[in-house]
Amino acid sequence: MNTKPLYLTTTLPYVNADPHVGFALEIVQADIIARYWRGRGREVFFNTGTDEHGQKIFQKAKEVGQDVQAYVDHYAAQFRKLKDGLNLSNDVFIRTTDPGHIEAAQELWAHCAANIGPQGPDIYKKKYKGLYCVGDEMFVKEADLVNGRCPNHPNMDPVEIEEENYFFRLSRYQKELEAYLSNPSVILPDWRREEALKFVQGGLEDFSISRETARMSWGIPVPGDEAQVMYVWFDALTNYISTLGWPHSAEATRGTPGHFTKFWDEGEVVQLAGKDQVRFQSIMWQAMLISGKVKHTDRVVYHGFITSGGQKMSKSLGNVIEPLSIAKEYGIDALRYFLARHIHPFDDSDFTMDRFKELYNANLANGLGNLASRIMTMAAANLAAPVEIAAETKSDTMVAEYVASYELNRAMDAIWERIGHCDALIALEKPFSGVKSSDEQEKAKALALIEKLVRELHAIASDLAPFLPETSAAILAAIAEHKKPANLFPRKE
Repeated sequence: MNTKPLYLTTTLPYVNADPHVGFALEIVQADIIARYWRGRGREVFFNTGTDEHGQKIFQKAKEVGQDVQAYVDHYAAQFRKLKDGLNLSNDVFIRTTDPGHIEAAQELWAHCAANIGPQGPDIYKKKYKGLYCVGDEMFVKEADLVNGRCPNHPNMDPVEIEEENYFFRLSRYQKELEAYLSNPSVILPDWRREEALKFVQGGLEDFSISRETARMSWGIPVPGDEAQVMYVWFDALTNYISTLGWPHSAEATRGTPGHFTKFWDEGEVVQLAGKDQVRFQSIMWQAMLISGKVKHTDRVVYHGFITSGGQKMSKSLGNVIEPLSIAKEYGIDALRYFLARHIHPFDDSDFTMDRFKELYNANLANGLGNLASRIMTMAAANLAAPVEIAAETKSDTMVAEYVASYELNRAMDAIWERIGHCDALIALEKPFSGVKSSDEQEKAKALALIEKLVRELHAIASDLAPFLPETSAAILAAIAEHKKPANLFPRKE
């Protein structure tokens, strides 16, 4: 088992709308992984937060006639609600408007600007004219457009912009990025790594990292140039190290590991992101780290999109599903269950409320909930005392293997296979009848089977702890208290 401290981070959602189930997927995946490793004694730092600068936010605030800071404060509060609403265990919630983050972004800018190569400094100023996708907040090439629009935002026309900006010399780092992306461990799934590597091998162009303050003032000021603010991606990506106290904790350590030293320099750094983030997270961000003389990310795990009726779910398309309302109606663990088991960790997956309800009833109400109720009802009625759980009661080894490879759906399948085995054993052996037998041997066999089922239920609940923490705790408490648990998942008609 990897014993290094684990630094785990989501991307930062853009605060121009309420949270939707697409981001809930990413943050629940991160929470499951964080809980899993903490449960095995590993030190974990789990980061999430909000991305609060940029043109889209500036425009949205103007549209509704609201002060921009008040606008982002409102939406940051909405995303903070996910912690309780989805039962998250994140250690920190960073906002890119936090003073410490602003300082770190300006410091990284200074580090990159001071890095001078054969062609000059890594940050330089030039005039530029090109097509700009407001959705991605980046310039796009005509060759990358699909039907004249950015493939990530097919409902938006790119706009032509001409201005003088600062650029980051991405082209300088082609060889370093090719070497980094040739390591099979740096991206999951592997086809995303091949996608990134192919893009880099096709040649890299420097990219704009600032905007004119006169056109868009909502951003972090460029050090030494008040006429420019940082491009939102340069600003936002820096959160991954600013949340750890960089650069101060790195400088002030002096042999006593601080957060940055412990979790970034000496730990395992894992980022979770959507599949449309590959260029940002595994190319641009990695080049910025090289330039700033900071260690690479160890791994980025890319998930697919959640679709609705086969169409990408997004705020801009207006077809989002609101996660907190689902959690309120069905329970937090019901939503966590669906996201972990029935949304593929790497591919696109469809989410409809009809499918959600069907699987809730089949696998939670009639499955896990019914099994826990049946076993503990038999135990409470027929066993004189709580079942002793031996130390050798083991978790499913396949669950451990699947979580380690970020295949949360397969880990859940392994747990539900064990649930199915218990159901089959009850149906086959009928211990509920055996305990009523006048044959003492038959009765003893039934009682022994009930004890075995309680131990199996304990192992199932233990394996479920990172996935369905409330449900796991309720089952383990019922076993310890020797009673039937409350109805874990009431059936929905």
